[in-house]
Amino acid sequence: MKATGIVRRIDELGRVVIPKEIRRILRIREGDPLEIFTETDGTIMLKKYSHIGEMSKFAQKYADVLAQNSGHKIAIADRDVIVAVAGGMPREYVGKNVSKPLEMLMKDRVSLSTLKGNKAIDIIEGENTTSKEQQIVQPILGDCDIVGSVILVQKEGNTPLSEIEQKLVLVAANFLGKQMEE
Repeated sequence: MKATGIVRRIDELGRVVIPKEIRRILRIREGDPLEIFTETDGTIMLKKYSHIGEMSKFAQKYADVLAQNSGHKIAIADRDVIVAVAGGMPREYVGKNVSKPLEMLMKDRVSLSTLKGNKAIDIIEGENTTSKEQQIVQPILGDCDIVGSVILVQKEGNTPLSEIEQKLVLVAANFLGKQMEE
């Protein structure tokens, strides 16, 4: 993306309007947290803040342990991108945008389980990641806000998913959500 300069005025309350096109391109939604940085030369920089991204090393360790103990593929995402993968999930998924269906699940605070007859969804934008494998998706809530999701995908050749894997994913999402609150 090329650098863009736009002149905006600050209103009496100190607010600056970020143009809709920039918000759309950067996937900035109403209510998203932004970090504000200042430089000595007078530059003010806004950066999207990701609760999960701040603890990506921790999320990666949790994904590794969950994959090791479940025997299945794991991905952990914030609201925009995949931040951790384990258990045979391709490493190149880290940093890629989540798919629109996954984004909508998170927005609606809905879990998905192919155990309950739901259809599997793509997890990466622009890539066909669905297959015949079963899938469980659980949103992560931190301070009553959606901060991401935990995704478990059945590894080929492994036993079918059960209520145990569903509980593992629920516990993972609840634990990561509690970590966000601290």
